[in-house]
Amino acid sequence: MAEHLLLVEQQSDWKAGFPRLPVVTARDYLAGGELAAKRDLRVINLCRSYRYLSVGYYCSLLAEARGHKVIPSVRTIQELSSRALYSLATEELDGLVQRLLGRRKTSALNPTAYELTICFGQCDVKELRPLAREIFETFRCPILRVEFRHHGTWRIGAVKALPLAAIPGEGEAPLFSALEGYLSQRWRQPRARLSYRYDLAILHDPDEVLPPSDTKALKHFIKAGKALGVNVELIQRRDYSRLAEYDALFIRETTRIGHHTFRFAKKADSEGMVVIDDPDSILRCTNKVYLAELLAAHRVPRPETLILRKENLMEAESLIGYPVVLKIPEGSFSRGVFRAEDRASLTRIASRLFKQSDLILAQEYLYTPFDWRIGVLDRQPFYACQYLMSPDHWQIVKHEPDGRPEQGGFVTLPVEAVPPRVIKTALKAADLIGDGLYGVDLKETPAGPVVIEVNDNPSLDAGVEDKVLGDQLYARLIGEFVTRLDRRRAGGR
Repeated sequence: MAEHLLLVEQQSDWKAGFPRLPVVTARDYLAGGELAAKRDLRVINLCRSYRYLSVGYYCSLLAEARGHKVIPSVRTIQELSSRALYSLATEELDGLVQRLLGRRKTSALNPTAYELTICFGQCDVKELRPLAREIFETFRCPILRVEFRHHGTWRIGAVKALPLAAIPGEGEAPLFSALEGYLSQRWRQPRARLSYRYDLAILHDPDEVLPPSDTKALKHFIKAGKALGVNVELIQRRDYSRLAEYDALFIRETTRIGHHTFRFAKKADSEGMVVIDDPDSILRCTNKVYLAELLAAHRVPRPETLILRKENLMEAESLIGYPVVLKIPEGSFSRGVFRAEDRASLTRIASRLFKQSDLILAQEYLYTPFDWRIGVLDRQPFYACQYLMSPDHWQIVKHEPDGRPEQGGFVTLPVEAVPPRVIKTALKAADLIGDGLYGVDLKETPAGPVVIEVNDNPSLDAGVEDKVLGDQLYARLIGEFVTRLDRRRAGGR
């Protein structure tokens, strides 16, 4: 039977009169050790905040990386962070909201607004309990406050995650009763919403300095689509409201959390569209702390890596040594990656990075003249490149003081010419993320290949990644969309 674990930020958050349950602090959970090694663990994250890159956020992020079942999930946290995201789901609930709130006597309601607190799918208003369960099934979060607004009909106006401390004394007994009921249930995955359409949109930004695909490559995708009977159209950020007109979405703009690219992926996924990059892949790949924990949990070779908090910063010096590479959790094209040569630079760089994130990454410095990039599509090797370091620099891309990027060269190879152990390691890493399109970056060392990171939005530029496959690269990728669309049209996944 699964073991349960409740996470709080401070031990004092779990008051003396509360039920005797397995409670640990976020700091102890993030530290790893025996807790990280456990496999059959259900984690209830009751941290004070789930703000992006906060301790509460990282607890859910690392729980998923460790294979633990956790509420709220990172995906739920992201949905609740923006009305533009959660409104996609609340629209489906508004019919039930109107039916139930419309029945209540007007004296029991403010004419235009009403609030409901939901604890693990339970509420204290009997006639609204079916609605509370539906909202919890949509947003698996321990404690929610839902605001309803009346403008002709009742609708959900806002959904907010609440901390444990927000529950007043008289609400504690119902809270723990709901918690007990939740802990006694089997774990169920949230429902997936599906629909069936057909047409491919490629999201791009014509003004992006280092886009995942250049203009020529985008034209190749359009040409490949025509050959396969797929209408491929280029869309931009302003086309968000038109997204449902298409059957599938291919994101060719650098993805970030809290960014419109994630909103597009989330909406496409919620509409049942075929989407690459899917929102789960974006969540898993864009945060290097998550990736580090995920690779460690599954014994994928990687450089010596530490997850740092302000309190254990000096472990980078004692356990890794200098030079040491420091990374902000999010970054692309060598951005947010720095090399500390000594204690002074370690302290200076870390101080700057901790202003952006509660956790940062320290990694062993391994210089190689090139990094392998193995493209993986649907769990199969797709293409292979060697990206050379920028001249007189230790990274593939050197960002000049004026913001101008200087890139190293490249060598594109047939997949069969790549050392088998490089391919094997890349596939093992990508398989942990999903079945989409990924670019796995590796370095070859005397001890074997190590994974630097897995990219959810790998570069596909004309004359570079397609140097070996040519038009077949574009045809294979569009063909993957066709296969998935056909499968969905037939009623499968």
